[in-house]
Amino acid sequence: MLGAVLLGLMAARATGPTRIVVPHPPKRAVSTAPVRSPYGTVPAPAAERVNIRLRRGLRSGMLFDVSTGQVLWERDPMRVLPIASLTKMMTALVVLARSRPSDRVLITRAAVHFTGSGVGLLPVHKHVSELALLYGLLLPSGNDAAIALAQHAGGTQQGLIRMMNARAHELGLSCTHFTTVSGIVDQGNHSCAADLALIAHLVLEQPLLARIVASPSAVLPFPIKARKLYLYNNNPLLIMRYPGTDGVKTGYTVASGPCLVATARRGKAWLGVVLLHSADTIDQAERLLGAGFAKLKGRA
Repeated sequence: MLGAVLLGLMAARATGPTRIVVPHPPKRAVSTAPVRSPYGTVPAPAAERVNIRLRRGLRSGMLFDVSTGQVLWERDPMRVLPIASLTKMMTALVVLARSRPSDRVLITRAAVHFTGSGVGLLPVHKHVSELALLYGLLLPSGNDAAIALAQHAGGTQQGLIRMMNARAHELGLSCTHFTTVSGIVDQGNHSCAADLALIAHLVLEQPLLARIVASPSAVLPFPIKARKLYLYNNNPLLIMRYPGTDGVKTGYTVASGPCLVATARRGKAWLGVVLLHSADTIDQAERLLGAGFAKLKGRA
């Protein structure tokens, strides 16, 4: 069951004064220190581990069981690297926690004056449904959608960034820090494969976000002349119709190189890959997933 290995309760410690003698235990305070989840850090049983050599360069990566978080294959999974638009997974999680998909989001001038990838059709000074912007955030990786959602859910972009970092701290994500809501800024915006596996797991736990990231395309009502917005997912495994693909996110800047978090199902097996600064995301993802499914074919 999803979430079986997510964070437990924070450890409590006694703080009651010893001079008071009572028949009950002293009051205990909950620690605010983050506790790292075992998700994405525990090796799978030896019989399920994958032994594969990738032909092209990869700075960091992981093949993991989405349901349990167990690691089937890894390469330097705690290496801290820039993550580009993989950032938007956390953006979506925090926005959804702070607002509702039915909300109407005001499009400001800041949202339409973006750099990098974008929806590109956001109507300034008009209201757009949050649902449409979430699709725009996660399918074409819209930096304009990220700005609009951040201003709506966080008050400002910096406000949402603080919330994103607070959430990362709560989860015990020791590799992760955000300086941007979209991933367009590399400096100080980073994570690692183990942390990203957990973030992806949390995205897939949210039914709405899971449905969005699994969508090859979407047609949504939109306040433009055509009255409809057509969006297409840039996940290469969805584009190539890799069997069972159901998520999650791509990313690219010069500093990060091509990045991918992708998941796929075969029978009862559900596997995910994280690739950071990959020389060939499609080939590496397909090879790792294929090897993983071959190991787990008894679950199919």
